[in-house]
Amino acid sequence: MATREGEPRKELLDASDETIEDAVRYADPMVLRGLLYQLTGDEEVAATKVKTVSAGALDTQVLSCDEDIALLQHKAAQFLKTYRVAGAGDIEPGPAERLPVSLILAAGQEIPEEDMGLWLEDLALDPWARALQWQALPPRQRLEDFHVTVIGAGMGGLNAAVQLKRAGIAYTVIEKNADVGGTWWENRYPGCRVDSPSRAYTHLYGVDFGHPYPFSPAEKNAEYFDWVADEFDLRTDIVFDTEVRAMEWDEDSGTWAIHAAGPQGERTLRSTAVISAVGFLNRPNVPQIEGAEEFAGPSWHTARWPGESDLAGKRVAVIGTGCTGYQLVPELALDAGHVTVFQRTPQWLFEVPGYRSPFPEQVTWLDRNLPYHTNFMRFRSTYATNGLAKATEIDPDFDDPHALSAVNRAARDNAMAFLERKLGDPELVEKMTPPHPVLAARPVLVDPEYSVLDAIQRDNVTLVTDGIRRISRTGIEANDGTQHDLDAIVYATGFRARDYLFPMKITGRGGLTLEELWSEGGARAYKGCMMPGFPNLWTIYGPNTSSMLNIPTYHELITVHALECIERLILDGKKAITVKEEQYWQFNEEVDRRNRSKTWSDPRARNYYWTELDRTATQGPFSGPEVWRFLRHPNFADLEFR
Repeated sequence: MATREGEPRKELLDASDETIEDAVRYADPMVLRGLLYQLTGDEEVAATKVKTVSAGALDTQVLSCDEDIALLQHKAAQFLKTYRVAGAGDIEPGPAERLPVSLILAAGQEIPEEDMGLWLEDLALDPWARALQWQALPPRQRLEDFHVTVIGAGMGGLNAAVQLKRAGIAYTVIEKNADVGGTWWENRYPGCRVDSPSRAYTHLYGVDFGHPYPFSPAEKNAEYFDWVADEFDLRTDIVFDTEVRAMEWDEDSGTWAIHAAGPQGERTLRSTAVISAVGFLNRPNVPQIEGAEEFAGPSWHTARWPGESDLAGKRVAVIGTGCTGYQLVPELALDAGHVTVFQRTPQWLFEVPGYRSPFPEQVTWLDRNLPYHTNFMRFRSTYATNGLAKATEIDPDFDDPHALSAVNRAARDNAMAFLERKLGDPELVEKMTPPHPVLAARPVLVDPEYSVLDAIQRDNVTLVTDGIRRISRTGIEANDGTQHDLDAIVYATGFRARDYLFPMKITGRGGLTLEELWSEGGARAYKGCMMPGFPNLWTIYGPNTSSMLNIPTYHELITVHALECIERLILDGKKAITVKEEQYWQFNEEVDRRNRSKTWSDPRARNYYWTELDRTATQGPFSGPEVWRFLRHPNFADLEFR
C-alpha cells in the first residue's frame, strides 16, 4: 500500500480547532466510519450502527442515530488535531489486513470475500493496481518492434496511453478532435453535467484530483482530462484533428494498416496492435424530419454546440428529452425568450439533492487535509452503483402493470412521488410519466431545487407531446397543426449508440469485416473487447459494456486485460492473439440470456438499449464484481495465438 508522501499539510498546520471541528461536520459519516477505523482500529468506531434508506432506485446505508454521527465527528476532529501536532506529514494508511473490515464499515453492509479484490483496487491506495506488471523482462528487440495505435483521446484512450507508456510499450494516439476529452470536449451545451458521481469518474491515479462538485459540469470534467494528458506528458504522442477511416489486418506481417485523414491529407500507419477507445456516445443522431433543410434560422445538435451562440431572448426549440434535453431545457429557460420542448417519450427522474451545486468548501478542505479522505469518498461512490443491479432484475412472479419487481416498484413509487410533488397538476404529471418501467431506459438525475420539472412550468416554456409533422422556414408544425415560430432549433436527439466503431471500416482475417461479423444480431464482443478474426484488436467501451460497473473501472480493466495479452505476445514471440469463435459465441449467448431478465428488455421502452433484433448491443447484465473477475486477467484458454 502507498504512503501518502509529500510536504507537510501546511493548511492543516495553520488550522484552528474551530476550523477542524467545522470541517468534520460536513464529512459523510459513512466515509468517516470506514476511514477512521482503517487509520486507528478504534472499535468504538466499528460499533456504530447503520440503517438502510431508500434513495431513488437505490437503497443506501446511513448512520442510525445522531449520537453515532456526533461520535464519529468528534473522533475525526481529535484525529486531525493529533495529526496536526505531529507535524501533518507522511502517514501510513493502516494495516492491509484491516482494509476489508474498513470497507465493510464504509459500505454499511457485508461484502462477499470473492468481491473484495475489486473494491480494494477501487479504493485506489495503489494508483497502479491496474497497471501491467511484467512477469519477465521483455526481450529488447521484441519490445522495440511492438507498436500500439490507440484510437481516441477520451477517458478510455488517455488511460490506455498512460498504461502503455508506463509499461514501456510504444504507442500513438489518434484523435479526431482538436484536443483531449472525447465526449467532454464535444459536449458543451448549457447544463451539460456528468450523471455519475465525480469521485467515481476518475481513474485510480486520479483519486486526488480536486473535484469541486459531487456531479461535475462539463468544463470541470474537461479539466480532469487535461490534467491526465499533462500530468503524464501524453500530448506529444497524440495526433489531433485526425480521423481513422479504415483498418485492415495483414496476416503476413502481423500488423494493422490504419488509414487516417488529417490536416495533411490521408495517410496509412502500421501498428502491431490497436486499442479502439472511440466510445459509443460520439456520433450524433440527427433525425430525418420533413422540411428540416428549409428552416431559415440556425440549427445544431447538442454535441456540436457553437461557441458563439447567443440565445438570450430568442425563440428556441429543443427536440428530444433524454438526459441531454432534460439537462439543457432548464438552463435555456433562464435566458431564452421562449423555449418549446418537443417530447416524444418522458424519462424517469431521480432527485439528487445538491446535484447542480458544488461541495461545501469544508469537504474539499477535508480532501486536502484528512489523509485518505479522497480514497474512501471514491469507494463510497463506486460501491453505490453496484446497488442498482437489484432494481434492474425482472421478477417473473411479480405481478404489476407498471413495474417488474418489488424493488423496481419501490423505485417507481419514489419517482412518481417526486413528479407529483413538483408538478401538482395531474395532466402535467401524466405527460411527464414514462410508459415504461423504471430502468427500462436511462433515467435522468436532477436537482430537486431546479430541474426540467420547474422549467416546464415557467411562462416562457411550452411542452409539446403531440409529435412533429414537419419543419418549415419559420418554425415547427406539430402533429396537432399548431405552428411554433422559432429563431433556432436544437437537436437533443442523442447518438448512434448501437453503431459501434462507426463509421470506420475494419477488415480482419480473410477479408472478413466487422460489419459482416455483426450482420446477424448487431454488435457483440467477447468480454466487451475482442472479436474472432480480428487479431490484436481490443475495444474499450465496446458492445455490452454499459453495466453496473463504474465506467473508468471498466476502461481500466479492459486496458490491463489487453496489456496482459500484449505481454504474452512479446514474451512468447507470437504475432497475433484473438478470441476463439466458440468462446466468443458462448460468452454472447450468456450475455443475451441474462439480458432478457433485465428491465431494459421490456418492450414498452423506445431507446437505444433494446434493438429491433430483440437484443441489446449496449447493455451488460453482469454485476461489477462479475466483470472484474472475468476481465482482471485474460483466460488464455479462450484465446488463440499465432
